[in-house]
Amino acid sequence: MQSYDMSKPLDLDEELEKGKKLGNQTFIKDDDHNILVITRGHPFERDPFFEMIDSLGFQWSHVEHPAAQNFFEDNKIQKYSAILFYDMPGLNFEASPDDKSFFVDPPEDFKKNFIDRLSDGIGCVFLHHSIAGWPVWEEYSKIIGGKFLYKPGKVKGIMSPDSGYRHFVNYNITPTGDHPITLGLEDFEIEDELYLAHVFEDDVNPILKSDYNFKKDNFYSASNALAGNLNSNDNWNHKDGSNIVGWTKNYKKSAITYLQFGDDAKSYKNQNVRNIIKRSINWVIGETTVLKK
Repeated sequence: MQSYDMSKPLDLDEELEKGKKLGNQTFIKDDDHNILVITRGHPFERDPFFEMIDSLGFQWSHVEHPAAQNFFEDNKIQKYSAILFYDMPGLNFEASPDDKSFFVDPPEDFKKNFIDRLSDGIGCVFLHHSIAGWPVWEEYSKIIGGKFLYKPGKVKGIMSPDSGYRHFVNYNITPTGDHPITLGLEDFEIEDELYLAHVFEDDVNPILKSDYNFKKDNFYSASNALAGNLNSNDNWNHKDGSNIVGWTKNYKKSAITYLQFGDDAKSYKNQNVRNIIKRSINWVIGETTVLKK
């Protein structure tokens, strides 16, 4: 694992540059950490996003759903050291009025393969909207450590109202606890989207907190948005939520990190965001190596 000199202030530009390799290639190299980036299910600004990914200094490959599901078959993922999830599978927005068509259950062979790969050990970093993926597969939220609901649904077997969202929030992030991902990092400001969603606080290790007030009046209903009533919390009720916006956990022999930021180009360009994502990838690789022993 990478060590950090705590005797001097952290220079973000220097730290990012140390890990950057010019001419990153999308083919697999045996002598480097190869990262698999998975997308699809939610729109995003492709060019700024992949520029951010390229700046992190890893060899990386990109795959979209549904093809991404094939990568979890035995041996197909062995060349990768970690997976970066920026996807949101399991939702069919073209059929949003019909719950039976809106929610898509993952294939049984994919679910088995996914759990098998986590049992083998593969580092996983989940970003932003990935917390809403595979909503009818209960185990998936347990893997991530939280859940965002576009419609009312079950969370750990208990019915819950739909989750909330709020775009373009200016807020401060504070590192919390003693963790390699956040060592030496100071509070920083960011403009990004926040979620009023479920965080399984008893199951995760918090590493980042927001100073925003996670109460119903500060968010909008996801179900209202689906119905065409954007930026509305009319007839919507939700309990106050957690201000934890970044955490780590283990699942089987795999280290997991979830980071709530990452909605748009402003977030991608934030040097603190880039540094935390880079550190998160390094941490899940190192921690998974330990778990596999």
